[in-house]
Amino acid sequence: MQALFKNKYLLLLLFGLTISIVMVSCDKDEPGDKVDPNKIELLSFGPSPALRGADLQFIGRNMDKVTEIVLPSNVKVTNFKSKAADKVVIVVPEETVDGLVTLKTPQGDIVTKSLLTISEPITIVGFSPANARPGATVTITGTYLNLIEQVIFATNKVVAKANFVSQTRDKIEVIVPADAKSGKIAISNGKPSPIIVETETEFGVTLPAFTTLNPSPVKAGGVLTIGGTDLDLITEIAFEGGSVIKEFDSKTATEIKLKVPSNARDGVIKASVPSLEQITSAASVVMVVPTFEKIEPNPGKSGQNITLTGKDLDLVTSVTFANGEAGTIVSKSETELVVTVAPKATEGSITLGTASTKTVVSPADLKLVVPVIGSFSATAIKSSADLAIAGTNMDLVVEVLFAGGVKGTNLKATGGEVIVTVPPGSKDGPVTLVTTNGTNIVSTESITILASNVPSITGYPTNAKPGQMIVLTGEKLNITTNVIFPGNVPATKFGVKTANMIEVVVPDDVKKGKGVITFVTFEGETTSSPEINFSGVDAVVDASLVFFNFDNRGAWWGKMQGNTRNDALSVDGTAYGFVNENLSGWNDMFWRNGKNDFPADLIGVNLEDYVLKIDINVLEPITGGSLNLHFRPGDDGAKYWLTWGPGATDPQLKEPIEKTDGWVTKTFELTNFRDNYGWGSELMTDLSVIGGQFGMAFDSGSSKVNILMDNVRFEKIK
Repeated sequence: MQALFKNKYLLLLLFGLTISIVMVSCDKDEPGDKVDPNKIELLSFGPSPALRGADLQFIGRNMDKVTEIVLPSNVKVTNFKSKAADKVVIVVPEETVDGLVTLKTPQGDIVTKSLLTISEPITIVGFSPANARPGATVTITGTYLNLIEQVIFATNKVVAKANFVSQTRDKIEVIVPADAKSGKIAISNGKPSPIIVETETEFGVTLPAFTTLNPSPVKAGGVLTIGGTDLDLITEIAFEGGSVIKEFDSKTATEIKLKVPSNARDGVIKASVPSLEQITSAASVVMVVPTFEKIEPNPGKSGQNITLTGKDLDLVTSVTFANGEAGTIVSKSETELVVTVAPKATEGSITLGTASTKTVVSPADLKLVVPVIGSFSATAIKSSADLAIAGTNMDLVVEVLFAGGVKGTNLKATGGEVIVTVPPGSKDGPVTLVTTNGTNIVSTESITILASNVPSITGYPTNAKPGQMIVLTGEKLNITTNVIFPGNVPATKFGVKTANMIEVVVPDDVKKGKGVITFVTFEGETTSSPEINFSGVDAVVDASLVFFNFDNRGAWWGKMQGNTRNDALSVDGTAYGFVNENLSGWNDMFWRNGKNDFPADLIGVNLEDYVLKIDINVLEPITGGSLNLHFRPGDDGAKYWLTWGPGATDPQLKEPIEKTDGWVTKTFELTNFRDNYGWGSELMTDLSVIGGQFGMAFDSGSSKVNILMDNVRFEKIK
C-alpha cells in the first residue's frame, strides 16, 4: 500500500513537471489576418497546472498595458514580478484555486478560454507525539492538509474529518481511536480515486504492561491484584483454563482487582484491549493448593462418611480413593471436608482434586474396617438351608462363598448378621465373606455340609424367555414336586422329567431379569439353580405414560435412528430406535425436547410410586462405557442423571451390558437420578422439574454399541 501511495504522488509531480513547460493557447492569428499593433492580446499562459508560490506567465502583445490579473477565485494581482510588451510574469498567490483568469486592460477584460489548474502537493512532514495512548491527541503536520477528509490509523481505523480536533492547511489534530494499533498513519483526500499519503515512520499506540501479580499463590474465588501501567485500557483478562473475566472489582491505569475464577490454572494471564491485541504477563499466576492434616475416623467404613480437616478444602471438587473410586462430597468448608467413602474404595492414600486441576495426596493412608466373624448359627448344615453368620460390620458383605467356590444365595446383610442360603454343591470347609470393595474375610471355623436329599443342577441355559421350554440337567431331579420361577411363579407345563433331566416351560409372568429357579422336594426341602437371565418385555400398562416410542418423532437428534420398522426385530410391530456403531467418549443417543409427549398428569406425583421402563434389545455386549439417562429441567443445564453399565455410579447398575437374546424391559428407579452427571448428592424428588429434555447418551469409555430401544415410559408401581 505504501508503495502505491508513493507512486501516486510521484506520478502527480511528474505530471506537473511535464505540463509546466506547456503554455495554454488562447487566441491565435490565422494566416492573412491583419494585426493591429496597438491591440492588447493574450496568446497563451502557463504553466497549468501551476504551483502556488511559483511563476505564472502570460504571453501576448502589448502585455505591458495589463493593469491587473484576477485569478480564481477573485484573487487580484497588481504586483507583477516582471512586465514587458510580450510577457507578464506573476507569482501565484496561495489563495488561488482552479478556474478562468481575467486580465484587466484599458481596452477591457480579457478572459482566458482555458482553465488555470492548481497543483496541490499533499505531504506529511511529521507527527507528534511519536507514541500515545488511545484517546490522546496526535498532531500531523504537512502541506495542504486542509484538503484531507480522513486520517487512517493501523489497521484501517478511519477518523473522519467531522471528528478532527482541528484542521488547517499545514496541521491536523486528531484523537487516537480506542481500537487503533501501532503502525503508519495515512491521510486521504476522500475522493473516489483518492490521494493517500503515509507517514515514513510508525506511530506507536500505547499498550498496557503488567508488573506485579499479588498475592502469589492466589486462591480460586479470591481477589488478585494486578499492578502495571495503562491497565485502564484493558477490556478483558483470560486465565489458563479458559476463563475470561470482563468485569473487574476495580480498574485504574496502575491497578486492576478481580476475582479469580474457580477453574483458573497455573500460568500466565493474557489481557486484551479494544484493538484485540493481547498482552501476556511475564509472571505466572500460581493457584493455592488445599492441604489436609488428618482423616477421622480412620479406619473409616465403606458407604459411610469420613471427615478430612486441613486448609482451603473449600476448593476441592473431587475425592479419589487409592483404587480410583470416586467419593461423594457431602459438605465442605475452608477447614473441613465431609466425604462418603465409595462402596468399592480400597485402603490407601486419598487424592483431592480442584477445578484448577491441582491435586494433593493425603499425608496418611485411609484404613477401612472389615467384617469380623463372631459365630455361625450352625457348624453342620444341609445345603439349601439358611445359615446365619453373626459378627460386626456385616453390612459390608455382598457375597458369601462356601468351600468349593460355590456362592451362597438369598443374601441378607445387616450390621450384626448375614443370612445366606447354603447352595447345593457346597463342601466342608471355611466360609469366605466378600465385601463391597472385594476384600475377602475367611472364617477360622469350618462348616460341615450335611447330606441333603435335594436335586443338584449342573446344566442350565444362561438366558430364557417366557413361553420357552428349557432343559435343566443334574442329579435327583425326579424327586422334585414343584419348580418355582422368579416372582414366585410355579411352572405348570413340563416335558420329559427324569432323574437327570427336566424339560419345563418358562411361565409367561416370570419376573424379568436375572433370577434362580427353586426346586421343592417331596420332603419339603428346597434348592436353587444357578442364576438365569429371564428375558422378555413387560406389557405397557398405561399407553398414556409412554413418552418416547420412536413412531412419530424419530429420535429427535443423536446417534439413534428412529421411525425404523422391521417386523422380524420389532418388539410390538411398531417402529423402534436403533444404534449400530463403534462409539468412544460422549455420543448423543436420543433426546426428547421440551414437554412434547411428556405425561402432564405426572407433575407433582411421588417418585417412589413410579419407575422408568425401557424395552431394549442388546444385539452385542457393550463392553466399555455406560449409557447415561438424563432428565433436564428447563434451561438449568445437565441436571439429573442415572448411569447404567461399567461406568455407573450405582453399584446395582455398574455391570456389563450383556447381549439380551431378544427384547427385555429394563426398569430404573426414579429416585436414583442424581445431579452432577449422576455423581452428586442431590436426588431428583419431583417430576415437575422435567421440562427441558429427556434422553440418553453414551460416555465414559469405548465399545461397539448395537442396540434397539422402544417404549420409553413411566409405570405406576404403588
